[in-house]
Amino acid sequence: MVHISEIGQIFREEYGRSVAVLVRVLGSIDAAEDAVQDAFTEAVTRWPDTGLPPSPAGWIITTARNRAIDRLRREASGREKLAQAAILHGDIHVDEPEEVDTVEDDRLRLIFTCCHPALNRAAQVALTLKLLGGLRTAEIAHAFLVPEPTMAQRLVRAKGKIRDAHIPYRVPSGAELPERLKSVLAVVYLVFNEGYAVSSGTGLVREELCREALRLGRLIVDLMPDEPEAKGLLALMLLLDARRAARTAYDGGLVLLADQDRSLWDADHIAEGQSLVRQCLKRNQPGPYQLQAAINAVHSDAAQPADTDWGQILALYGQLLAMEPTPVVALNRAVALAEVEGPAKGLAAVDLLELGNYYLFHAVRADLLRRLGRDDEAVAAYRAAQERTDNDAERDFLEGRLRALTTTGPGQAAPTSDGPRGR
Repeated sequence: MVHISEIGQIFREEYGRSVAVLVRVLGSIDAAEDAVQDAFTEAVTRWPDTGLPPSPAGWIITTARNRAIDRLRREASGREKLAQAAILHGDIHVDEPEEVDTVEDDRLRLIFTCCHPALNRAAQVALTLKLLGGLRTAEIAHAFLVPEPTMAQRLVRAKGKIRDAHIPYRVPSGAELPERLKSVLAVVYLVFNEGYAVSSGTGLVREELCREALRLGRLIVDLMPDEPEAKGLLALMLLLDARRAARTAYDGGLVLLADQDRSLWDADHIAEGQSLVRQCLKRNQPGPYQLQAAINAVHSDAAQPADTDWGQILALYGQLLAMEPTPVVALNRAVALAEVEGPAKGLAAVDLLELGNYYLFHAVRADLLRRLGRDDEAVAAYRAAQERTDNDAERDFLEGRLRALTTTGPGQAAPTSDGPRGR
């Protein structure tokens, strides 16, 4: 017997592959989605009684293709569409070994289509999660805290733009590839970021988004094994996600990196992430994701906070800042500088930055001011940080730091960089 939950797992794993194949066959994202949905509907009816076929993915793709042919025949208004249906009938044989590379190429083409620069970033994320992740519209809407109709319209507009602008279903080549790959990796990291450090609401983490980003990251590495930045991103996400169980207290409260119970860190994720970092180092083609992964690999090497090699982290942030001279990178470097040369040096570096609307800028300033004994200024900075976050867990953490100022005084350590939003 096949349980419905098992079919649901196959749906999540094979939906993107199946849609990618059918997009090539049908030339339409909507038609491909409809066909794959029809196939899975039939699977839910059949498989509990007949059991899983030898190749569930092949069964889904073949059935989806046949359903698409049937639909074309029903909708045919003349010989042209009937001819098209006849052509499609012999277009693909997913059970033949020689088709494997074609299927993988289809998935890669779909990734680059979803992340085409003609689409805005919100549309890129939504399409990637829908077409490659198999997430329902309601799930995507919930993850990004927008109404389901809003997300549905976003998806419709994105697919319409692909159709109307004739966005090519292909992997870019030559000089175009690095910039396009950068966009693809940014979309996957944005998905992870929103799961690892939820931007608003009551919770701190959305585990399903972290898992989905890791799955997409693995897919890209499998499809593009010679791209070191793809490996760097996967390593970064693994090393950050390894700390997920230790980042929240029993009541859901935020726990900073320095205060985490490191026995809760996921040793398998750390080992895999560090292995990928070593592979990147051998390539000697450093990029931003590889450097961030290396920084977090250093953190993961320390059995206790006091064992952290802050000098190495500071040097790595220096390389990252040279490569990506953004204020957020400079803020993280300032945190490392404070650990190496003291809070005064760190605060001086922070005060050079123009990040007035970024909550973590004020939170870092607050803790550095507290370590320097400048409590009144620290209180003002904590309050400024509270006003600039929409996440309840972050706001509660900051409130706790404010209360602690009146009872323990200065001397607490500044928050250390722990992921996409510094936790």
